[in-house]
Amino acid sequence: MTTFQTLAAHPDYRRAAATGVSSAFGTFGELLQGVLPEDDGDFLVTLPVARWAVARFELHPDDGELLVWPPHKKKALRLTSMILEDVGRPVGGALKIDSMLPEGKGLASSSADLVATARAVANALDEPMPPRRIESYLARIEPTDGVLYQSVVAYHHRSVRLRACLGSLPSMAVVSVDEGGEVDTVDFNNIPKPFTAGDKREYSRLLDRITHAVARRDLAEVGRVATASASMNQALRHKWSLEAMTGICASVGGLGVVVGHSGTTLGILLDTSAPDCPSQLAAAAQACQELAGNVTVYRTLSFD
Repeated sequence: MTTFQTLAAHPDYRRAAATGVSSAFGTFGELLQGVLPEDDGDFLVTLPVARWAVARFELHPDDGELLVWPPHKKKALRLTSMILEDVGRPVGGALKIDSMLPEGKGLASSSADLVATARAVANALDEPMPPRRIESYLARIEPTDGVLYQSVVAYHHRSVRLRACLGSLPSMAVVSVDEGGEVDTVDFNNIPKPFTAGDKREYSRLLDRITHAVARRDLAEVGRVATASASMNQALRHKWSLEAMTGICASVGGLGVVVGHSGTTLGILLDTSAPDCPSQLAAAAQACQELAGNVTVYRTLSFD
């Protein structure tokens, strides 16, 4: 068998003592990502989107084997084992992850998998799993996005630590293209950063700007900061379509361009409350299709 039926066929599968289900949203890249002039300076600012990873964990108390579907979700399996060992429950179980987030694109797919898994396993065990506890596990696995929090957040992704909850933004549409391929988060974060002291001071200014923009719900300023961050990231991971996407954004009256700094995606931000948003979206999608041959439209999350 080549589907999750493989798990169902396991002899102990139907004797699950408890089941936990949970989810975590992804992000469309980052509104801002860079390095600050301080220790632990690597940071990002999240852009939550309405795409989720859902994890379901079934506990098998009489079996020490842990199974996962899809089978390549090894990080989620490792996290499950860590939690079970931590609570003194060396038992088996079956973990299944369904995700709407493509992998290796800069959409926080791995972070969403892991956060959803931690919550699902905790639900099955009736174990508390607050964000800081999840972070303590994830810090042992990989750099992590700030998808644990119902907010736009500034987050130290390499040390897996919240910097600040910035608040919520009105809903936006993201008309996106994918340049293709995949980026491994761990490998990317091991690349030496070419940013100068001046760059780091500029990132600090941009963080102040995005902090105030989110507080004011100022989407125009959010778009400007996102575009500036995308441009500065070209020194680290160049995107061949950024200049063209910036031009499309200006031609349709978009807010700015947001990118997966450690991924392959770029998107044009549009204010969904604007009267001309439908026509802007159609024009942007047509131009993006002509540019890259693929278009996906995302909707950002609001938490009011």
